Amino acid sequence: MTTYPPHYASREAAAELLAHSLAAYDGKDPLVLAIPRGALPMGRIIANALHGDLDVVLVRKIGAPGNPEYAVGAVDESGRIWMDPIAGRLGIGEQYIRDEAARQLEVIKARRAQYTPIHPAIDPRGRVVIVVDDGVATGATLGAALRLLRQQRPARLIAAFAVAPPDTIARLHPLADDLVYLSAPEPFHAVGEFFTDFREVKDEEVLEILRKTPPSRKPPHP
Repeated sequence: MTTYPPHYASREAAAELLAHSLAAYDGKDPLVLAIPRGALPMGRIIANALHGDLDVVLVRKIGAPGNPEYAVGAVDESGRIWMDPIAGRLGIGEQYIRDEAARQLEVIKARRAQYTPIHPAIDPRGRVVIVVDDGVATGATLGAALRLLRQQRPARLIAAFAVAPPDTIARLHPLADDLVYLSAPEPFHAVGEFFTDFREVKDEEVLEILRKTPPSRKPPHP
């Protein structure tokens, strides 16, 4: 696949490049599922370019004690906890994991309560599903999203993201039918270092995107 220099002006600029790399799925009625909040502006661009539907997949990372930005696991909307092997090597206790997972699950429930009235969830079953994230560090969050969606029986499951380290990409490969990404640089410290503009995406922006997103054109799966 085509690779690009590992630095991007913004999430939107990276999304344009990803949309080009995903062009084979145009016309196949893809369902683009973005991981809130950062990936929503990217998901909108990709869904529009591919003439697909846009929705969210709700997963939350479980951060390491004292370093919440470093994901050692994730929890999905069903409440299932997915832990990275690094958690065991760091000696993170089960009680911490349960407590943090419960806290993150409350965030997921609150977001679903916000999103559903303005954009009801779209069934991924039988669809070509493209899961979008801005970038991937440990892969815990995106991995949880892919495992959750695989259980919902999509016709094809693709992960699309701008940047991730090579070892994370290797761990993600078995979880998707295809990985589409722009670069796999080393060394890799944080996703934000590869973007000039990596501003925080606010709740209001996510809600505005969902308000302006039409409902699925595809009827619900029988």
